[in-house]
This record gives sequence, structure tokens and C-alpha cells, in this order.
Amino acid sequence: MEDLLARASEIYAVDYFGAIIVVALLECIVPRRAAGDALTLRWTSNFGLAIISTVLTRTVFPAFGLMGAALSHQYGIGLMNYVAMPQWMGIVVTILALDLAAYGQHYLLHRVDWLWRIHRTHHSDNHYDFTTAARFHPFEAVITGAVGFAAVIALGAPPAFVFISTLIEAASSFFEHTNIRMPRTLDRLLRFTMVTPEMHSIHHSKSGGDSQTNFGAIFPWWDRLFGTYRDRSSVSDDAMTFGVDGFEGRRHQMLHWMLAHPFLNEATDAERTGKPSLVAPPAASIEHD
Repeated sequence: MEDLLARASEIYAVDYFGAIIVVALLECIVPRRAAGDALTLRWTSNFGLAIISTVLTRTVFPAFGLMGAALSHQYGIGLMNYVAMPQWMGIVVTILALDLAAYGQHYLLHRVDWLWRIHRTHHSDNHYDFTTAARFHPFEAVITGAVGFAAVIALGAPPAFVFISTLIEAASSFFEHTNIRMPRTLDRLLRFTMVTPEMHSIHHSKSGGDSQTNFGAIFPWWDRLFGTYRDRSSVSDDAMTFGVDGFEGRRHQMLHWMLAHPFLNEATDAERTGKPSLVAPPAASIEHD
């Protein structure tokens, strides 16, 4: 495990850029939907946003959860410093706990108005491909860093366990946002253990409350457990559209406008009234054969 951390930067770079290369090739070979006429603008802006978010969060929260893991280990804080378990079990518990924390954060990002104003930068992408995984406002990146830091401190997971979880989350994020056509049978099988592109694309749909379902990051189990799982979109696959009402214009795919999204009031009444409040029950699961 010490060797893993000693080469953390190199390993993470291989994981991050390796995932990008693989999913980009898949999108070229078996695309699910047409790329659209703003591909270059979107890709440039989405990754530009990722660079800004990375610089900011590295300044505010250096190494994210790894710093929290180091502190919890140094001062004996957190559950895993008091409960003995085999290494393999500790890794599994860490991955599951941090993924559950990510699910909870994502749920609140859609239910609390000021958090939604930040998160809608991600949802305002009017196409769906692997670069959407990089499209998060810097404010949300800071929130994610803070939540991850707190979750790791409470869990008390060793730095190596947290790093393994980070590697899986990064690769999963690019995969679940990939614009690829997958056989329905394969998709249904994979959904037992992971969030698939088809499952997560429903979350980005503008139709019928789809965006209030399928909040999972790595695993689909939290959505099934808490009643936010949706098997199919409320519309046919071919009729599915993406984005946020009021943010359809080309300018909203430009980097400087994306940075301004939390401060804009361009959303329509449909968006404001269509988003459930914090006290609203989760969307019902919809199952189709």
C-alpha cells in the first residue's frame, strides 16, 4: 500500500487519462446519439471548467480525502481506528461508505435550491458524452472536497484505501457519462453492480422528473434502496433530451457563461416548479421489462 501512495500522482494520471482515452474511443466506435454541432465548444469549455475546478480545490482542499485520511490516522479519529477488520474488508467498506456519501450529496444538490443553482452547471450540458463528467462548477468541486474530507475523517479510512476509492470513482464518472450504445441485455446485467451510461443518462433527461432519479455515482444500490431508481426514462430513448430549461443557448456552453450559471436567473418557471423541494418524497421507481 505504501508503494501505491508513493506513486499516487502517476497512477492517478494513468487512471484519469486512460479512462478518457478508452471512453472516447468507444464513443467513436459505438455512439448512442449524434455528437451535435457544438462538439468543439463543449469539449473545450467542459475541460476548461475541470482545470479551473482542479486548481481551486487543490488550493482549498489539498489532496481532498487523502489529507483527511492522513489526519484521521495521525490522531486516531474515525470509525476504522476503533474497529479491527481485514485489509480487504477495510477497502470495501471505504469504497461503499464514500460512494454512499456521494449519493447523499448528489441528492441534496437537487433538493436544496442554492445547491441546485451550483449543480445545474453540470446539467445544463445540452448533449451527453464523457466530457459532461468534467463539467462541474468550481463551487461544486469545493463542496465535493469538503464533503469528502468530512466523510473520510468520520470513517477514519487509511490514505491508501481512500486513494483506491478515488481511482474507481474517477473512472466510473467518465464511463457513466459515455455516449455509447450498449446492448440492452448487457446494460441490465451491469446494472446489478454498477451505474451504466444508459442508467445515468436518465438522470440527465429533461423529461418527466427523470433528473430526480438515479443519483448513484459508482453503485446503483443506493438508488434502489432509497427509492430513487428509475429503470427507463419517462420518454422513449429517441425522444430523450438533455439540459436545463432557460440554458439551451450556445452561450451557455461557453466557459465564462458556465462560471456565471449559479448567479443567473434564466431558468424558466417549469424548472423552478418542476424541481422537488427538500421535503418532497423521492421519485417513485419505474420498472419496465
